[in-house]
Amino acid sequence: MQKIMKNQTLLTLIFASIFGFNSFAQDIIRQKPCTLESILLQADSIKSYLSTQGFVVEKEASVSMESEYEMPVIVPLNQGSWYQFIFIGDYSSRLYEVRMYDWQERMVVFRQNRWGDVDGNVISYTYVPKFSEFHMMKPVQVNKQKKKNLCGYVMLFKRTAEEINTGAVNPVAVAPVAKGVE
Repeated sequence: MQKIMKNQTLLTLIFASIFGFNSFAQDIIRQKPCTLESILLQADSIKSYLSTQGFVVEKEASVSMESEYEMPVIVPLNQGSWYQFIFIGDYSSRLYEVRMYDWQERMVVFRQNRWGDVDGNVISYTYVPKFSEFHMMKPVQVNKQKKKNLCGYVMLFKRTAEEINTGAVNPVAVAPVAKGVE
């Protein structure tokens, strides 16, 4: 009986060590932040402007991106809340796109800017979800010179309850942000 328990213990240790080492050998993909001063200045300017319009930052991140590869951003959104999503891409990119999908994987927003557009490297849109659920934003940028280490910055703002209740913020006043911030 004691010999059977030793064999079971030894067998368990062998399996644990094999599977344990394999889990350490797996590649882990970690998102790397980037710090491009011009994008950080744009982000600060947009944050300042939107705070005067009754929005608060819910989430923000600087991300290193690759040309032509989407960077999925998954966030929980609440039904009836007013959100403002901002994506700032690398100045040298030629094309900027953001697609947003609801939980059923239906595309609910599509925005595209080109390098020569007035909006330039900033994509901005407002969104009021019909249901409280996770949504996925997929920003992408296309750059012919740099394929890797493109800087991108994503921000999600939410209109404050105080501003919603008082009606102090006029949706028309936010329209310039939806077209891009200079």
